[in-house]
Amino acid sequence: MKKPFVAGIAGGSASGKSTFTDRLENTLRETGRYEIKVFHMDDYFKDDDHRPYVKAPITGKMYLDDNHPESIDLPQLRIDLAAAINDNTADIIIVEGLLTLSDDEICQQLDLKLFIECRADERIVRRLKRNMEWDMSFDEIADVYLDMVRYRHDEYVEPSKWKADFILNGSNFSEKALGMIAEAIMSHTLHA
Repeated sequence: MKKPFVAGIAGGSASGKSTFTDRLENTLRETGRYEIKVFHMDDYFKDDDHRPYVKAPITGKMYLDDNHPESIDLPQLRIDLAAAINDNTADIIIVEGLLTLSDDEICQQLDLKLFIECRADERIVRRLKRNMEWDMSFDEIADVYLDMVRYRHDEYVEPSKWKADFILNGSNFSEKALGMIAEAIMSHTLHA
């Protein structure tokens, strides 16, 4: 029984984590050789009444803190990840989310650690476009980002970058990087 190959993908809010994860998953699936399981950390958000609130350092406004480790059911994600590793039904497992490399227990399970790097100005523009499609106002999105998200990024996400095996350019998607990473994963799974 061989252990599945486990890849982790982290990066800031709207850096391109989900896009890269989807492209990697599709590239690996197109071969028809692998069973793939993907864990999106966003699927593990706790209910609003179980998430912490944070007081913005400058404005003093209170926000539901979606960027704090206590907002995500990390214990359940760890359990589900361990089960997926041990049940031998997947050849490749991908874990994607803000805190993928921040959580030591999850990080220890990863065979490959990727960080999607994207400048803050580009991430806020992407976040504005995305969240406005979800019927949020410009001011609402900008306030949350400027009052809270950027501080949590500096506290939890940015320091985890240095745990990555590879840092990828989230501003300019690279088919070459995608292909090389997919090839490395496939090579490892064939020779494991």
